Amino acid sequence: MKKFILFLTAITFSLISFAHGPTPQKVQESITVSISPDKAYAILKDFSEFKKFLKTRSMDDDLKKVKYALLKEDGPFTDFNAYIIVNKGKTENESVIQWTARFYRTYKLNPPIPEGQDDATAKAAVQKIVEKGLADLKKALSN
Repeated sequence: MKKFILFLTAITFSLISFAHGPTPQKVQESITVSISPDKAYAILKDFSEFKKFLKTRSMDDDLKKVKYALLKEDGPFTDFNAYIIVNKGKTENESVIQWTARFYRTYKLNPPIPEGQDDATAKAAVQKIVEKGLADLKKALSN
């Protein structure tokens, strides 16, 4: 009887482990620029290129951190939220700017997952947003 109860418990827990939706995804990239963190943060807070597709959710001037949401989620991902933080680099006139984005794939149910709505597709789309955004920001910080 003990073996039977143990068997039922094992099956129940193994089935529960398959009964969840998608796992959260994350893209995190950083750049290093030759500008002080204070100046970099001042430019970041008012960077017009980001205002075309991101809305500011909050700012923390002490941490030099800006939280963003997308104005329009039309990619293969959903529940996008991101933040960019400016940290001091190796010298006083160097900044490390890190962009962290968290999101889910569009398809929220369990497999089979329709083509183009999987984790890899969602991650690739967000990766493009982050890489282009950091490249544009780096260009602005270099001027």
